[in-house]
Amino acid sequence: MSSSSTRYFSYVDWTGFSSENALAEAIFHELANETSDEEGITRECYSSGEDAALKIFSAVATAHQLEVLSDSASNIVVRMPEDDGHRAGHYIGSHADSVPKGGNYDGAAGIVAGLLCLIRLQQVQPPLATPVRLLMLRGEESAFYGRANIGSRALFGMLDEHDLSAKSSGSGSTLATAMEGVGINLAPIQLGKSLFDPQIAKSYLELHIEQGPVMIEQQWPAAIVSGIRGNVRHTRIVCQGEAGHSGAIPRTLRKDAVFAFGDLVNRLDEHWRAFLEEKKDLVVTIGMVGTDPKEHAISRIPGMLTFAFEARSQATDTLETFYQRFRTECEEVAHQHGVTFTFDDRTDTAPARMHDNVIERLSLAAEDCGIKPHKLPSGAGHDAAIFANAGIPSGMVFVRNAHGSHNPREAMDVDDLIKGTDILFKAITDW
Repeated sequence: MSSSSTRYFSYVDWTGFSSENALAEAIFHELANETSDEEGITRECYSSGEDAALKIFSAVATAHQLEVLSDSASNIVVRMPEDDGHRAGHYIGSHADSVPKGGNYDGAAGIVAGLLCLIRLQQVQPPLATPVRLLMLRGEESAFYGRANIGSRALFGMLDEHDLSAKSSGSGSTLATAMEGVGINLAPIQLGKSLFDPQIAKSYLELHIEQGPVMIEQQWPAAIVSGIRGNVRHTRIVCQGEAGHSGAIPRTLRKDAVFAFGDLVNRLDEHWRAFLEEKKDLVVTIGMVGTDPKEHAISRIPGMLTFAFEARSQATDTLETFYQRFRTECEEVAHQHGVTFTFDDRTDTAPARMHDNVIERLSLAAEDCGIKPHKLPSGAGHDAAIFANAGIPSGMVFVRNAHGSHNPREAMDVDDLIKGTDILFKAITDW
């Protein structure tokens, strides 16, 4: 821990701020101080960046006389002192990690909103009949290990040996080693045992910044999430052709990996267009593509290219249909261009519908707070999808955020965060 962390945790009076806005601003300021790199924010999961964020959040909770505990997957649970954890309660959750060189609000905004709700509840008399707990989750981002929602998946026995043996693109450690490094007993996780009883959760609620431009364009301070897109992915696909002299091999005899890949992308784009014309929800991304820099030459036909593939949709059948067309087109392109495609393991995240009753409660709460309850689907994945698909009634609130997400330019207004917190607080106190 850096000297500034020691100073902050030891001497700052987290109870001395004049308003919720000031407290939230102070938390985000310290998060930036402790987890920024030269270009943005990096909070690698099960590593020092995520640990630093969790310590800051925990320090705020402890200063406000809230109980802070670690669960079996090293996620942090915050609850009221009188809550013994045995009764079914409302869980407000979000994640503490970030992508490399990302922004300061992705994930963290939801944890701050949960802290503010619990601090407010201390003034509610008599206490609510249903307990409210904050769940600070680890490892939501897929950027480091290729698997998203690691902390929530661990709770529901959804990590396999492939996940646990994956190596971090940051630290280089395996996920299993990193998890053991923060004190997690891997034995039940390796056996696929559930570490979280769904019966203990009356609901799962999550506040998050919108990661697209809709709310900024429409000038909505907050919105209610209707559902979360699932995805199908390959992190690394190899298109293997044959290198050769650019001037000596005619088109008909070439096995050019780049031209084959370009043909494949054009075909996928046409299928995507057709799906959208049929009013099917779908987004397709080739997020990483490259040839070997060691073999780069203007006079060399590229013999090998690697790329990633991702499709997202709110409908499982749409995802599977498009994926099968993708694989068919790979076969056609391979035949026509004389190349081969080799695929790493496919990973899937199921789409999730937010619970109708929770959507209705959040919408009514928004109206009571003077906010029009606009509905918006989430193109990005969230831990809420894992809880929803585990049978826990789940819902989300978005707050607007400029410049997108997963970049250092995230720009959430704390006033909007307070409006989103108002919606959460109204919903849980009226439940």
